[in-house]
Amino acid sequence: MHSNHNRTLVNRLGFALLPFALALSTNTMAADTSTDNQVEVLNWWTSGGEAKALGALKDSLADQDIGWKNMPVAGGAGTNAMAVLRSRITSGNPPTAAQVLGYDAQDWAERDALSSLDDVAKAGKWDEVFPQPLQEFAKYEGHWIGAPFEIHSTNWVWANKSLMDELGIEQPKTWDDFIASLKKAKDAGYTGLAYGGQPWQDTTVFENVVLATGGADFYRQALINLDPKALDSDTMTQSFDHLRELLKYKDDNSPGRDWNLATAMVINGKALYQIMGDWAKGEFLNANLEPGKDFMCFRTPGTQDAVTFNSDLMIMFDTDDSEQQKMQQTMAKIIGSPEFQITFSQFKGSVPARMDLSADKLDVCAQRGYEQVKSAAKNHTLMGSLAHGYAAPASVKNAVFDIISSFVNSDMPSDVAAEQLAMAVKSATS
Repeated sequence: MHSNHNRTLVNRLGFALLPFALALSTNTMAADTSTDNQVEVLNWWTSGGEAKALGALKDSLADQDIGWKNMPVAGGAGTNAMAVLRSRITSGNPPTAAQVLGYDAQDWAERDALSSLDDVAKAGKWDEVFPQPLQEFAKYEGHWIGAPFEIHSTNWVWANKSLMDELGIEQPKTWDDFIASLKKAKDAGYTGLAYGGQPWQDTTVFENVVLATGGADFYRQALINLDPKALDSDTMTQSFDHLRELLKYKDDNSPGRDWNLATAMVINGKALYQIMGDWAKGEFLNANLEPGKDFMCFRTPGTQDAVTFNSDLMIMFDTDDSEQQKMQQTMAKIIGSPEFQITFSQFKGSVPARMDLSADKLDVCAQRGYEQVKSAAKNHTLMGSLAHGYAAPASVKNAVFDIISSFVNSDMPSDVAAEQLAMAVKSATS
């Protein structure tokens, strides 16, 4: 958080990654972050709704005469982007800023690689307007190191309204009702659950099932506190049973499918539901569909009293270039402003990270979601998403990814999966 040179960052990270770094960054080494009046921003917002949301930031910067050099790295949950970011910093060529998730922001702050956003935060009263569970990641040792774009929540179901009507399906309130509606869709020749078979998507669905099966206290105990007894418990075994039941209703072509292609299955009437974070809503809106009329949004049955969240943070990399510093501060100020928070969420499908705004300009799904986030924050049931970097560090997250994907892609028994999950977490934390 103090001024230091790129060379120091390389030393801190070590040279082990350097060959990998140089290979990955061949196409980006030409980028010079000291370019006058231009910021280079690493991100993974490449789908339609995401790109529109990012355009709102680009336009706001243009209004301040700040140019934009986009550095997109495709891949959900930012796994690919973080590999590229490490390579850029290892090779002494950090971007101006990067979109990251919670524990990744903490990791870079711990390496003393980031610029402080305290001045912007103080002027914008960030301590008062951003919820505490989010501040735990956007601050490091009491200092603001990330500007929160939004709050996404991951315990959403997205449904094709016309299919629900055709099949006579009411919005399911319980897990059993949810499964019954999936069976009805399958029996009628439709795919029940639009599913993307990638580790982060497998785990997004899994964390929904854990929350629906065990409730908020169990979710916190198992996936945030990483309690070995909770991880290898009857409740966790039952969670795997429920996940196995759910997987009966996905299609055979799901392995490797990107999340937005699964969303398109619901949009196009080929599938009834998708369990996904509310960035999926950006795809429905981008297809000119209207919430409540063309598609439905509701909390995964059994999770209605809690919200599992992630938030995209913009971190700024330390630089001695005074012009870059000014542009970083300007970008942080824009991201935290009330106007931008609303505009960004309108495109992205999210809700504002600030808790002090009127929801009048948001669609009906976001209005409901915003109130649910506020309520969860007050009731201590606003909890970090494991799949999206807000429940546990990357080492644990990746270990869980391996177990969940192994379970999804095999006939592994549920009790074995629970045992292996506990062992994997123990290994990742020891």
